[in-house]
Amino acid sequence: MKLSKLKPGILDRYVIGKFLGTFFFSILLIIIIVIIFDISEKIDDFLEKKVLLTSIIFDYYVNFIPYFITLFSSLFIFIAVIFFTSKMAYNSEIIAILSSGVSFRRFLYPYFISACILALFTVFLNDVIMPSANKKRLEFEERYIRSPMMYMGKDVHKQVEPGVFVYLQQVTSSDQAIRFSLERYEDDRLVSKLVSDRAVWNREKEKWTIQKYYIRDIDSLGNETLSTGEDMDTTIHLHPSEFKRRDNFTEQMNMSELQDFIDELRVQGSDNINQYIIKLHERIAAPFSTFILSLIGVSLSTRKVRGGIGIHVAIGIALCFLYILFMRFSSEFATKGNLSPILAAWIPNIIFGIVGIFLYRLAPK
Repeated sequence: MKLSKLKPGILDRYVIGKFLGTFFFSILLIIIIVIIFDISEKIDDFLEKKVLLTSIIFDYYVNFIPYFITLFSSLFIFIAVIFFTSKMAYNSEIIAILSSGVSFRRFLYPYFISACILALFTVFLNDVIMPSANKKRLEFEERYIRSPMMYMGKDVHKQVEPGVFVYLQQVTSSDQAIRFSLERYEDDRLVSKLVSDRAVWNREKEKWTIQKYYIRDIDSLGNETLSTGEDMDTTIHLHPSEFKRRDNFTEQMNMSELQDFIDELRVQGSDNINQYIIKLHERIAAPFSTFILSLIGVSLSTRKVRGGIGIHVAIGIALCFLYILFMRFSSEFATKGNLSPILAAWIPNIIFGIVGIFLYRLAPK
Protein backbone atom coordinates (compact mmCIF):
# COMPACT_ATOMS: atom_id res chain seq x y z
CA MET A 1 0.00 0.00 0.00
CA LYS A 2 1.45 3.38 -1.07
CA LEU A 3 0.59 5.98 1.52
CA SER A 4 1.08 8.76 -1.01
CA LYS A 5 -2.02 7.47 -2.77
CA LEU A 6 -3.95 6.82 0.43
CA LYS A 7 -7.54 7.98 0.20
CA PRO A 8 -9.44 9.17 3.31
CA GLY A 9 -11.77 6.14 3.21
CA ILE A 10 -8.83 3.77 3.10
CA LEU A 11 -7.16 5.72 5.89
CA ASP A 12 -10.24 5.36 8.08
CA ARG A 13 -10.43 1.61 7.58
CA TYR A 14 -6.69 1.25 8.10
CA VAL A 15 -6.58 3.16 11.41
CA ILE A 16 -9.83 1.67 12.73
CA GLY A 17 -8.55 -1.82 11.94
CA LYS A 18 -5.26 -1.09 13.70
CA PHE A 19 -7.00 0.48 16.71
CA LEU A 20 -9.62 -2.22 17.31
CA GLY A 21 -7.29 -5.07 16.36
CA THR A 22 -4.55 -3.92 18.75
CA PHE A 23 -7.06 -3.31 21.56
CA PHE A 24 -8.79 -6.70 21.36
CA PHE A 25 -5.55 -8.60 20.77
CA SER A 26 -3.79 -6.97 23.76
CA ILE A 27 -6.72 -7.42 26.13
CA LEU A 28 -7.21 -11.04 24.99
CA LEU A 29 -3.52 -11.73 25.62
CA ILE A 30 -3.67 -10.18 29.11
CA ILE A 31 -6.91 -12.03 29.95
CA ILE A 32 -5.24 -15.35 29.14
CA ILE A 33 -2.27 -14.46 31.35
CA VAL A 34 -4.51 -13.26 34.19
CA ILE A 35 -6.66 -16.42 34.03
CA ILE A 36 -3.54 -18.61 34.19
CA PHE A 37 -2.29 -16.77 37.29
CA ASP A 38 -5.79 -16.80 38.82
CA ILE A 39 -6.12 -20.56 38.33
CA SER A 40 -2.73 -21.15 39.96
CA GLU A 41 -3.85 -19.03 42.93
CA LYS A 42 -7.27 -20.69 43.36
CA ILE A 43 -6.48 -24.27 42.33
CA ASP A 44 -6.32 -25.42 45.97
CA ASP A 45 -9.80 -23.99 46.67
CA PHE A 46 -11.19 -25.69 43.56
CA LEU A 47 -9.68 -29.06 44.49
CA GLU A 48 -10.66 -28.81 48.14
CA LYS A 49 -14.30 -27.95 47.32
CA LYS A 50 -14.33 -30.47 44.40
CA VAL A 51 -15.66 -27.90 41.96
CA LEU A 52 -16.70 -29.26 38.58
CA LEU A 53 -14.57 -28.14 35.64
CA THR A 54 -17.66 -26.98 33.72
CA SER A 55 -18.67 -24.81 36.70
CA ILE A 56 -15.19 -23.28 36.91
CA ILE A 57 -15.22 -22.42 33.20
CA PHE A 58 -18.82 -21.35 32.61
CA ASP A 59 -19.89 -20.03 36.03
CA TYR A 60 -16.67 -18.25 36.92
CA TYR A 61 -14.19 -17.54 34.14
CA VAL A 62 -16.72 -16.87 31.38
CA ASN A 63 -18.29 -14.29 33.70
CA PHE A 64 -14.89 -13.04 34.84
CA ILE A 65 -13.90 -11.89 31.34
CA PRO A 66 -16.51 -9.05 30.99
CA TYR A 67 -15.57 -7.84 34.49
CA PHE A 68 -11.88 -7.71 33.57
CA ILE A 69 -12.52 -5.96 30.25
CA THR A 70 -14.61 -3.16 31.81
CA LEU A 71 -12.15 -2.80 34.70
CA PHE A 72 -9.12 -2.22 32.47
CA SER A 73 -10.64 -1.07 29.16
CA SER A 74 -9.42 2.53 29.56
CA LEU A 75 -5.88 1.35 30.22
CA PHE A 76 -5.79 -0.95 27.20
CA ILE A 77 -7.44 1.60 24.90
CA PHE A 78 -4.70 4.06 25.81
CA ILE A 79 -1.90 1.52 25.40
CA ALA A 80 -3.36 0.27 22.10
CA VAL A 81 -3.47 3.81 20.66
CA ILE A 82 0.06 4.61 21.78
CA PHE A 83 1.49 1.30 20.57
CA PHE A 84 0.18 1.22 17.01
CA THR A 85 0.42 5.01 16.48
CA SER A 86 4.05 5.00 17.63
CA LYS A 87 4.74 2.15 15.26
CA MET A 88 3.14 4.13 12.42
CA ALA A 89 5.27 7.15 13.34
CA TYR A 90 8.53 5.17 13.35
CA ASN A 91 7.63 3.62 10.02
CA SER A 92 7.15 7.18 8.67
CA GLU A 93 3.52 6.39 7.83
CA ILE A 94 2.19 9.43 9.69
CA ILE A 95 4.61 11.76 7.89
CA ALA A 96 3.44 10.32 4.57
CA ILE A 97 -0.24 10.69 5.55
CA LEU A 98 0.13 14.32 6.64
CA SER A 99 2.29 15.13 3.61
CA SER A 100 -0.39 13.76 1.28
CA GLY A 101 -2.71 16.59 2.29
CA VAL A 102 -4.60 14.93 5.16
CA SER A 103 -4.82 17.37 8.08
CA PHE A 104 -4.02 16.25 11.61
CA ARG A 105 -7.63 16.95 12.58
CA ARG A 106 -8.86 14.72 9.75
CA PHE A 107 -6.30 12.11 10.80
CA LEU A 108 -8.04 11.98 14.21
CA TYR A 109 -11.45 11.04 12.74
CA PRO A 110 -10.90 7.25 12.58
CA TYR A 111 -9.51 7.33 16.13
CA PHE A 112 -12.70 8.92 17.40
CA ILE A 113 -14.83 6.52 15.35
CA SER A 114 -12.97 3.63 17.03
CA ALA A 115 -13.31 5.34 20.42
CA CYS A 116 -17.07 5.66 19.82
CA ILE A 117 -17.32 1.95 18.99
CA LEU A 118 -15.41 1.02 22.15
CA ALA A 119 -17.41 3.49 24.28
CA LEU A 120 -20.68 1.90 23.11
CA PHE A 121 -19.13 -1.52 23.71
CA THR A 122 -18.24 -0.44 27.28
CA VAL A 123 -21.76 0.87 27.93
CA PHE A 124 -23.23 -2.40 26.63
CA LEU A 125 -20.95 -4.45 28.86
CA ASN A 126 -21.60 -2.27 31.92
CA ASP A 127 -25.37 -2.10 31.62
CA VAL A 128 -26.38 -5.35 29.93
CA ILE A 129 -23.73 -8.05 30.30
CA MET A 130 -22.00 -7.14 33.55
CA PRO A 131 -24.90 -7.24 36.09
CA SER A 132 -25.89 -10.85 35.34
CA ALA A 133 -22.27 -11.94 34.78
CA ASN A 134 -21.15 -10.42 38.08
CA LYS A 135 -24.04 -12.02 39.92
CA LYS A 136 -22.94 -15.49 38.79
CA ARG A 137 -19.25 -14.71 39.39
CA LEU A 138 -19.83 -13.37 42.92
CA GLU A 139 -22.14 -16.27 43.81
CA PHE A 140 -19.39 -18.66 42.68
CA GLU A 141 -16.78 -16.80 44.77
CA GLU A 142 -19.06 -16.79 47.81
CA ARG A 143 -19.71 -20.50 47.50
CA TYR A 144 -16.25 -21.80 46.67
CA ILE A 145 -13.65 -19.12 47.36
CA ARG A 146 -14.64 -16.44 49.87
CA SER A 147 -17.59 -14.45 51.13
CA PRO A 148 -16.80 -10.72 50.85
CA MET A 149 -19.63 -9.30 52.92
CA MET A 150 -20.06 -5.75 54.11
CA TYR A 151 -21.85 -5.75 57.47
CA MET A 152 -23.79 -2.58 58.24
CA GLY A 153 -25.80 -3.71 61.26
CA LYS A 154 -24.64 -1.31 64.00
CA ASP A 155 -26.13 2.00 65.13
CA VAL A 156 -28.61 2.15 62.27
CA HIS A 157 -30.74 5.30 61.91
CA LYS A 158 -32.84 5.36 58.79
CA GLN A 159 -36.15 6.46 57.32
CA VAL A 160 -37.96 3.42 55.95
CA GLU A 161 -40.85 5.39 54.47
CA PRO A 162 -42.04 9.02 54.63
CA GLY A 163 -42.55 9.95 58.26
CA VAL A 164 -41.42 6.58 59.65
CA PHE A 165 -37.97 6.21 61.23
CA VAL A 166 -36.25 3.09 62.58
CA TYR A 167 -33.42 3.06 65.11
CA LEU A 168 -31.38 -0.07 65.80
CA GLN A 169 -28.39 -0.48 68.05
CA GLN A 170 -27.34 -3.72 66.37
CA VAL A 171 -28.53 -6.39 63.94
CA THR A 172 -27.07 -9.82 64.68
CA SER A 173 -26.13 -12.54 62.20
CA SER A 174 -29.29 -14.43 63.28
CA ASP A 175 -31.47 -11.52 62.02
CA GLN A 176 -32.30 -10.05 65.42
CA ALA A 177 -32.51 -6.32 65.95
CA ILE A 178 -31.27 -5.26 69.40
CA ARG A 179 -32.76 -2.14 71.04
CA PHE A 180 -35.32 -1.55 68.31
CA SER A 181 -37.42 1.62 68.14
CA LEU A 182 -39.93 2.88 65.59
CA GLU A 183 -41.10 6.49 65.36
CA ARG A 184 -43.96 7.90 63.29
CA TYR A 185 -44.30 11.59 62.46
CA GLU A 186 -47.14 13.61 60.98
CA ASP A 187 -46.46 17.20 59.89
CA ASP A 188 -43.11 17.09 61.72
CA ARG A 189 -44.87 16.07 64.94
CA LEU A 190 -44.15 12.82 66.77
CA VAL A 191 -47.41 10.86 67.01
CA SER A 192 -46.16 7.42 68.04
CA LYS A 193 -43.01 5.80 69.34
CA LEU A 194 -42.47 2.07 69.81
CA VAL A 195 -39.52 0.84 71.87
CA SER A 196 -38.40 -2.76 72.27
CA ASP A 197 -35.33 -4.60 73.51
CA ARG A 198 -35.48 -7.03 70.60
CA ALA A 199 -37.13 -7.58 67.22
CA VAL A 200 -36.74 -10.90 65.36
CA TRP A 201 -37.17 -11.40 61.62
CA ASN A 202 -39.81 -14.03 60.84
CA ARG A 203 -38.80 -15.68 57.56
CA GLU A 204 -42.15 -17.39 57.03
CA LYS A 205 -44.28 -14.28 57.50
CA GLU A 206 -41.67 -11.90 56.04
CA LYS A 207 -42.28 -9.61 59.03
CA TRP A 208 -40.51 -8.41 62.16
CA THR A 209 -41.76 -9.87 65.44
CA ILE A 210 -41.28 -7.27 68.16
CA GLN A 211 -40.78 -8.69 71.65
CA LYS A 212 -41.47 -7.02 75.02
CA TYR A 213 -42.40 -3.64 73.68
CA TYR A 214 -44.17 -0.51 74.79
CA ILE A 215 -45.84 2.09 72.58
CA ARG A 216 -46.32 5.73 73.40
CA ASP A 217 -49.09 7.41 71.36
CA ILE A 218 -49.39 11.21 71.39
CA ASP A 219 -52.53 12.98 70.23
CA SER A 220 -52.79 16.48 68.73
CA LEU A 221 -53.24 18.01 72.22
CA GLY A 222 -50.06 16.43 73.52
CA ASN A 223 -51.80 13.77 75.61
CA GLU A 224 -49.92 10.49 75.81
CA THR A 225 -51.24 6.93 75.93
CA LEU A 226 -48.93 4.09 76.94
CA SER A 227 -49.50 0.46 75.93
CA THR A 228 -47.30 -2.63 76.33
CA GLY A 229 -47.18 -6.18 75.01
CA GLU A 230 -45.09 -9.35 74.72
CA ASP A 231 -45.13 -10.04 70.96
CA MET A 232 -46.34 -8.14 67.91
CA ASP A 233 -45.80 -8.57 64.17
CA THR A 234 -45.14 -5.43 62.19
CA THR A 235 -44.62 -4.76 58.48
CA ILE A 236 -42.03 -2.12 57.63
CA HIS A 237 -39.87 -1.59 54.54
CA LEU A 238 -36.78 -3.05 56.14
CA HIS A 239 -35.19 -6.42 55.34
CA PRO A 240 -32.26 -8.08 57.17
CA SER A 241 -30.44 -8.49 53.86
CA GLU A 242 -29.96 -4.69 53.82
CA PHE A 243 -27.46 -5.08 56.66
CA LYS A 244 -25.46 -7.88 55.05
CA ARG A 245 -24.21 -7.09 51.57
CA ARG A 246 -21.18 -7.97 49.53
CA ASP A 247 -18.78 -5.06 49.47
CA ASN A 248 -19.19 -4.99 45.67
CA PHE A 249 -22.94 -5.67 45.50
CA THR A 250 -23.58 -2.69 43.19
CA GLU A 251 -21.65 -4.52 40.44
CA GLN A 252 -24.74 -6.71 40.07
CA MET A 253 -26.92 -3.70 39.21
CA ASN A 254 -27.44 -1.98 35.89
CA MET A 255 -27.68 1.81 35.81
CA SER A 256 -31.45 1.86 36.27
CA GLU A 257 -31.28 -0.45 39.29
CA LEU A 258 -28.42 1.54 40.77
CA GLN A 259 -30.41 4.77 40.35
CA ASP A 260 -33.42 3.15 42.07
CA PHE A 261 -31.16 2.02 44.91
CA ILE A 262 -29.81 5.57 45.29
CA ASP A 263 -33.37 6.96 45.33
CA GLU A 264 -34.26 4.45 48.05
CA LEU A 265 -31.25 5.51 50.13
CA ARG A 266 -32.19 9.15 49.63
CA VAL A 267 -35.71 8.48 50.97
CA GLN A 268 -34.20 6.64 53.93
CA GLY A 269 -31.86 9.56 54.66
CA SER A 270 -28.74 7.42 54.33
CA ASP A 271 -25.45 9.14 55.12
CA ASN A 272 -23.31 6.97 52.80
CA ILE A 273 -25.17 7.76 49.58
CA ASN A 274 -22.25 9.62 47.95
CA GLN A 275 -20.24 6.49 47.24
CA TYR A 276 -23.10 5.06 45.18
CA ILE A 277 -23.70 8.33 43.30
CA ILE A 278 -20.00 8.24 42.37
CA LYS A 279 -20.34 4.66 41.09
CA LEU A 280 -23.34 5.66 38.98
CA HIS A 281 -21.62 8.64 37.37
CA GLU A 282 -18.37 6.72 36.88
CA ARG A 283 -20.33 4.42 34.58
CA ILE A 284 -21.35 7.48 32.57
CA ALA A 285 -17.92 9.12 32.68
CA ALA A 286 -16.00 5.96 31.70
CA PRO A 287 -17.13 5.90 28.04
CA PHE A 288 -16.15 9.58 27.67
CA SER A 289 -12.65 8.75 28.90
CA THR A 290 -12.25 6.64 25.76
CA PHE A 291 -12.25 9.80 23.60
CA ILE A 292 -9.99 11.75 25.95
CA LEU A 293 -7.39 8.99 26.31
CA SER A 294 -7.44 8.39 22.55
CA LEU A 295 -6.72 12.09 21.93
CA ILE A 296 -3.85 12.06 24.43
CA GLY A 297 -2.48 8.81 22.99
CA VAL A 298 -2.45 10.08 19.39
CA SER A 299 -1.00 13.46 20.34
CA LEU A 300 1.82 11.80 22.28
CA SER A 301 2.66 9.10 19.76
CA THR A 302 2.82 10.95 16.44
CA ARG A 303 6.20 12.49 17.26
CA LYS A 304 9.43 10.47 17.09
CA VAL A 305 11.48 10.51 20.29
CA ARG A 306 14.70 8.88 21.42
CA GLY A 307 14.04 5.54 23.01
CA GLY A 308 11.52 4.37 20.44
CA ILE A 309 8.06 2.95 21.07
CA GLY A 310 9.03 1.89 24.60
CA ILE A 311 9.21 5.52 25.77
CA HIS A 312 5.73 6.24 24.44
CA VAL A 313 4.31 3.11 26.09
CA ALA A 314 6.01 3.97 29.40
CA ILE A 315 4.59 7.51 29.32
CA GLY A 316 1.17 6.12 28.43
CA ILE A 317 1.16 3.66 31.33
CA ALA A 318 2.30 6.42 33.72
CA LEU A 319 -0.54 8.69 32.55
CA CYS A 320 -3.04 5.84 32.94
CA PHE A 321 -1.98 5.27 36.53
CA LEU A 322 -2.26 9.01 37.16
CA TYR A 323 -5.80 8.86 35.75
CA ILE A 324 -6.69 5.99 38.10
CA LEU A 325 -5.03 7.84 41.00
CA PHE A 326 -7.15 10.95 40.31
CA MET A 327 -10.26 8.76 40.30
CA ARG A 328 -9.38 7.27 43.69
CA PHE A 329 -8.50 10.61 45.28
CA SER A 330 -11.62 12.36 44.03
CA SER A 331 -13.79 9.44 45.21
CA GLU A 332 -12.27 9.61 48.69
CA PHE A 333 -12.80 13.38 48.90
CA ALA A 334 -16.45 12.97 47.89
CA THR A 335 -17.07 10.03 50.25
CA LYS A 336 -15.32 11.44 53.31
CA GLY A 337 -15.27 15.16 52.51
CA ASN A 338 -17.44 17.88 51.02
CA LEU A 339 -16.67 17.33 47.33
CA SER A 340 -19.72 16.83 45.11
CA PRO A 341 -19.95 13.13 44.10
CA ILE A 342 -20.92 14.08 40.54
CA LEU A 343 -17.90 16.37 40.25
CA ALA A 344 -15.71 13.66 41.79
CA ALA A 345 -16.70 11.21 39.05
CA TRP A 346 -15.91 13.74 36.30
CA ILE A 347 -12.74 15.41 37.68
CA PRO A 348 -10.35 12.91 36.01
CA ASN A 349 -12.03 13.47 32.63
CA ILE A 350 -11.95 17.26 33.09
CA ILE A 351 -8.25 17.33 34.04
CA PHE A 352 -7.14 14.88 31.36
CA GLY A 353 -9.39 16.59 28.82
CA ILE A 354 -7.39 19.78 29.40
CA VAL A 355 -4.15 17.78 29.13
CA GLY A 356 -5.41 16.26 25.87
CA ILE A 357 -6.18 19.67 24.34
CA PHE A 358 -2.73 20.93 25.38
CA LEU A 359 -0.97 17.91 23.84
CA TYR A 360 -3.09 18.21 20.70
CA ARG A 361 -1.85 21.79 20.20
CA LEU A 362 1.77 20.58 20.58
CA ALA A 363 1.37 17.60 18.24
CA PRO A 364 3.14 17.80 14.87
CA LYS A 365 0.74 19.01 12.17
